[in-house]
Amino acid sequence: MTRRVLVVDDEENLRHMLRAMLRRNGYDVDEAADGEAALSMAERIPYDFILCDIRMPVLDGPGFLRGARQRGLAGAVIMMSAYGTVDTAIQCMKEGAYDYVSKPFKTDEVLLVLKKAEERERLKNENRRLREEVAREYSFANIVSRSARMREVFQLIGKVSDVKSSVLILGESGTGKELVARAIHYNGARRAAPFVAVNCGAIPENLLESELFGHVRGAFTDAAADRRGLFEEAHGGTLFLDEIGEMPLSLQVKLLRVLQEGEVRRLGAAKPTRVDVRVVSATAKALPAEIAAGRFREDLYFRLNVLSITLPPLRERIEDVPLLVGHFLDKHGKGLGKPGVKVAPEALKLFMGYDWPGNVRELENCIERGLILCDGATLDAASLPAALRSPPVTAAVFSSSDDSLSIKRAEEVLEREYIRRALERTAGNRTHAARLLEISHRALLYKLKEFGIE
Repeated sequence: MTRRVLVVDDEENLRHMLRAMLRRNGYDVDEAADGEAALSMAERIPYDFILCDIRMPVLDGPGFLRGARQRGLAGAVIMMSAYGTVDTAIQCMKEGAYDYVSKPFKTDEVLLVLKKAEERERLKNENRRLREEVAREYSFANIVSRSARMREVFQLIGKVSDVKSSVLILGESGTGKELVARAIHYNGARRAAPFVAVNCGAIPENLLESELFGHVRGAFTDAAADRRGLFEEAHGGTLFLDEIGEMPLSLQVKLLRVLQEGEVRRLGAAKPTRVDVRVVSATAKALPAEIAAGRFREDLYFRLNVLSITLPPLRERIEDVPLLVGHFLDKHGKGLGKPGVKVAPEALKLFMGYDWPGNVRELENCIERGLILCDGATLDAASLPAALRSPPVTAAVFSSSDDSLSIKRAEEVLEREYIRRALERTAGNRTHAARLLEISHRALLYKLKEFGIE
């Protein structure tokens, strides 16, 4: 695609020289003799780049730059500075100009600056495109649910997205707590600023403080240079503290101070730094129980829990399973080169009858695994994990041919089923199976003999 360049300079010979050189290198070039004429042209034509002299009659280069910025005109502005105007050119860069070239300049200098500007614009457009894709990914338009409880969650997300107050997301592992945190960020006023996520349980205690708050050079043995922490990285945006219940008590008091004061102090720093960050945290733990056990600060809990969102487990919104199955088949089918794969009725029946202890994450992993293993255009029961193909333990009890209501008989069926599943999960390793069943190896051998299990 041909790039359009506007050359703004009161020297006619220079304009003609630049026009000829740029056209030889594939640019489409227009000319203007002063800043006022250039503004008029730039309002009508969307130039990619503008080469603008600093000293001109009627309206000089800095005046043109201010006018272009006020009108919201597109195009990277590159200033052309003669001897004695370099300081002005640098000031123009502080006010929004991309770069400057000093007169007299060589042809290669101008071309190099334009190539650098092209690359910057390409990266800027790519970044904007990726941001738009991420925003669409976490917009309500792409949310997959029909359950009433999740609709309530969506309404809460809409209400909390634009406020700075802390949000605590509660739910079992795999229910999508980080997805909700991202939805809060990308549907709110902070969507253009950074979303920074950290798992408080995945970073060693001695590194977590530096990770969150940063450090200055020499603060500890390996601190070879100053480093911003995640709070500073998230300035203007959202910091997501996942698994907040795993945060050590020693750091909880420091986090509380940041939330109260709105400033962080890097390790080894003499002065704090102001930060504007909305904190969203999440946990699968029951924090009131952690407070009672002395593992979590009550004052921090109240500071984090200004607004709370509780995500229901998948087993409590089983009506969403068919929608989620279709969504993940489409998502992973394209990536695995198997678009258009459908789920077989018997496989869907297994999906609907399963308890999903790992929630939506387990369902997604199950679909991805099934797509890899399945042949043809149908995801059948044979492609699913053994856990889905095995009937629930309660079903094993009630499907027994014995119609009596004997508790003793039901206990025997349950024991037999649990032993069978433990052996299946451990590939027949009796020592590991006994550990899963929480009985001694000797007791397991006795039970195997009693029930006639080989």
